[in-house]
Amino acid sequence: MNTSTTLLDKIRNAPALDFGIIFSAAIELFKKTWIQGFLLQLFTFIVMLPLIFILYIPIITMAIAQAKNGYSDANLYGEFFAGLSILYVLFIIVGVLVLGAVQVALQAAFFRIMKQLDHDGQVATSDFFIFLKGNYLSKALMLTLISVLIAIPAVLLCYIPLIYVMVPMSFFTMVFAFNPELSVGDIVKVSFSIGNKKWLLAFGLMFVSYILSQIVGVLLCGIGLLFTAAFIYHPFYLIYKAVIGFDHTSEIEGIGKTVE
Repeated sequence: MNTSTTLLDKIRNAPALDFGIIFSAAIELFKKTWIQGFLLQLFTFIVMLPLIFILYIPIITMAIAQAKNGYSDANLYGEFFAGLSILYVLFIIVGVLVLGAVQVALQAAFFRIMKQLDHDGQVATSDFFIFLKGNYLSKALMLTLISVLIAIPAVLLCYIPLIYVMVPMSFFTMVFAFNPELSVGDIVKVSFSIGNKKWLLAFGLMFVSYILSQIVGVLLCGIGLLFTAAFIYHPFYLIYKAVIGFDHTSEIEGIGKTVE
């Protein structure tokens, strides 16, 4: 079992990593995980369906009613949103946080699956649901809430701080996945430590991976995005593996000598 102190020590002593080698390794790893990446997108979409129905069914119903009446009242939508009860708004907020927590749990499971496939292990579809229970889900909920609380002021400050904090926040799920015994505070601390240490490298890989996954997905008639969207997680996994590693498997050593 890792402690936060051990993890922080590993991060402080982390070697320099090479952009090109990690990116190439991410592509090779993606070849092993693309089916599970598709399942992650599929399960995430299924989880989001209840919120979509709750948000849009009242609006769709109102639009249909207007169409049947044969006229459109431009003020009706404004009156509708103004009349939303506080309870309804609170229900939506809670729903977003809960669904966000489920998404974090699914992504954490995907990282565990990625590790298994990286080491030529066997995986099953049921592995996606290992964090959807008890204490794990409550930690995922707290991480979701913390992410929102960090992101809101970052957005209000003209988005520039958001560009910085989104890299450390991208490690929240990763650290949680491989160290679920840590407290939420320790998960956040370790994530910011690794994010700050490897910020430029992680941001560059995130940017390039996102652009590449979007281009390839669009070239595959749009539906390909379901298969390529998960590619962005692979460089983060490889950074974590190189910096912290796994106690019972060989770490990536000498992955590169170029300073970020």
